[in-house]
Amino acid sequence: MSSARPVPTLRDLESWSFAGTALAVFGHPIGHSLSPPMHNAALAELARADARFASWEYFRFEVHPDDLPRALELAHARGFHGINLTVPHKVIAVAHVREIDPSARPVGAVNTLLRTAGNWQGFNTDGYGLNAAVQETLGRQLSGAHVILLGAGGAARGAAVECLARRCASLWIANRTRQNLDALLDQLRPFASGIPVHGFAPDAPPPQLPSGALVINATSAGLRPADPLPIDLGMLPAPAAVFDMIYNPARTSLLQQAQSRRIPCSNGLAMLVHQGAKSLEIWSGVPATRTSPAMQIAARAALGA
Repeated sequence: MSSARPVPTLRDLESWSFAGTALAVFGHPIGHSLSPPMHNAALAELARADARFASWEYFRFEVHPDDLPRALELAHARGFHGINLTVPHKVIAVAHVREIDPSARPVGAVNTLLRTAGNWQGFNTDGYGLNAAVQETLGRQLSGAHVILLGAGGAARGAAVECLARRCASLWIANRTRQNLDALLDQLRPFASGIPVHGFAPDAPPPQLPSGALVINATSAGLRPADPLPIDLGMLPAPAAVFDMIYNPARTSLLQQAQSRRIPCSNGLAMLVHQGAKSLEIWSGVPATRTSPAMQIAARAALGA
């Protein structure tokens, strides 16, 4: 679906009719989502080898948070096979999905829904996307790594759960608001299983921070040119690499600082691609590794456009 067309809304969903297999992403705002070009490029490639995918198409819908329950109900009634959820719906949807995949429960958010007989089954592919992106772009593993995670919001929680599930060596979380940081630490400790989990203020890193850590930015700092650094890398003991979940702009201030210090670094485009490919795997059964290359090409082209 071309971004030049009007973005469909809840009203369009009420009268929706589509003869093929429909997939969609719900968000607010959603107009600049890269998911439709990514998924439709992958579906077009699949259709060349398997005719059953020729009738599959991925759409986007602008859905206000207050309208999400109704939108999910309508999408199920209209026969949508799968739904992606982006900001701010990932947490809201948990209360409206009958079945949650066990791996998504600790995250407290779902970004992928699969149609079942009477409702939806919820999954979260963001952790998979993070792990795959870190391996692909930085050649590093979350398993056994000392991780310094920036942020205490929903994205940070998902990243933290994935790091703990992958058995990182230690997890250090930096956040400016102590109340939010302490709340996240309390939520994570039941899943730590002996892994050291600590918190600190980004402007006052503790002396016992490990050297050679993987720094992951899960804050929104860097979306705008005037944003302050989420942390000064010069205050950390020789990070091994920096991963910024932000993909637009491609070079945030944090990544610029990492490059100036010759620290290997990557933005979040690969994470977006891999989480999308994992969603498509849930819906289609096609391995994510098969569709991620086509998604990456489409995502880069859409950003370039």
